[in-house]
Amino acid sequence: MGPLNGYTVIELAGIGPAPMGGMMLADMGAEVIRIDRASGASHLVMKDVSARGKKSVVLNLKDPAGVDTLLRMVENADVLIDPFRPGVCEKLGIGPDACLARNPKLVFARMTGWGQEGPLAQAAGHDINYISITGALYAMGRKGQKPVPPLNLVGDMGGGGMLLVTGVLAALLETTNSGKGQVIDVAMVDGAAQLMWMFHGFQALGLWDASQRESNMLDGGAHYYDTYECADGQYISIGSIEPQFYALLKQHAGLSEEDFGDQNNAARWPAMKEQLAAVFRLKTQAQWCAIMEGTDVCFAPVLSFVDAPAHPANVARQTYIEVDGVTQPAPAPRFSRTPSNVLHGGHQPGQDTDLVLAAMGFGEREISELKQKGAIA
Repeated sequence: MGPLNGYTVIELAGIGPAPMGGMMLADMGAEVIRIDRASGASHLVMKDVSARGKKSVVLNLKDPAGVDTLLRMVENADVLIDPFRPGVCEKLGIGPDACLARNPKLVFARMTGWGQEGPLAQAAGHDINYISITGALYAMGRKGQKPVPPLNLVGDMGGGGMLLVTGVLAALLETTNSGKGQVIDVAMVDGAAQLMWMFHGFQALGLWDASQRESNMLDGGAHYYDTYECADGQYISIGSIEPQFYALLKQHAGLSEEDFGDQNNAARWPAMKEQLAAVFRLKTQAQWCAIMEGTDVCFAPVLSFVDAPAHPANVARQTYIEVDGVTQPAPAPRFSRTPSNVLHGGHQPGQDTDLVLAAMGFGEREISELKQKGAIA
């Protein structure tokens, strides 16, 4: 049983970071109950990795009986995840005040892009927008070219889903001491700003030029921290920052001290990068792996996420698992005494409605009446 065994989380169905946060809590052993709409596409849910381990209840939150059903469920829950724009839950009658009135110990976690307050709170947005105003997107890309979106990892997942889990766990710990719940305002823009902490420090120390891309140590400007094409068109990554690791790079790549001796002379980085690129193009990715992988060069092949599960290190560590025919990342982090686990793949919308409501004290006749009213499905 995972470390969150015994906790109950109600997740209002949404997209992106909220489902990711719910997935991680379910992996850790919490009973996560996703509140779906009756119109949910079951064939999509079955392939949705974030749906793993969760139960599904279909409620009509536009029906007063559906709203009351959710509030009764809240009485049995520890956490509610709200993925909607600010004010939506209040309009539905399931906002923090209504839920905390039913359960004063509830952790009400609100997941938005811009946050609950501020001039952009009601505006639509996506990951690319949230990371734009934090400086994260500006910093990514090649010199003289436009910024490159880092998928939706920085805003949605790192700045959103991970921050949501952190907030929920901290609030649950506090509740054990105070006996009181609270509202968590999780904003992707805040999370993206948090992820940029190191670069604010570098800028203050004069070790970073925030006005330029591909001109600094970690943005591809340095020849010893970048990706390189191999003879077969595949790529490798090099991160030989420390002097001892850089010395190994020179040794294994056959680089002369005359050409590559002055590691941190930024004026020479472009020339050294060009020379290093020519060296790496002489061998295939597999050949460079045979030479450098497992050494302290700080080296790895650049793999697609389809190929990544077959890498020997990932196989040995069981970094990936297969659930219902879908390859996906295994639960993380790993616990020595209470290991996380994926109990099952995604459940179809409403698959667990009767089971969950019965476990929460709803009678058989009551469940039948709610179905007849269209409040549940």
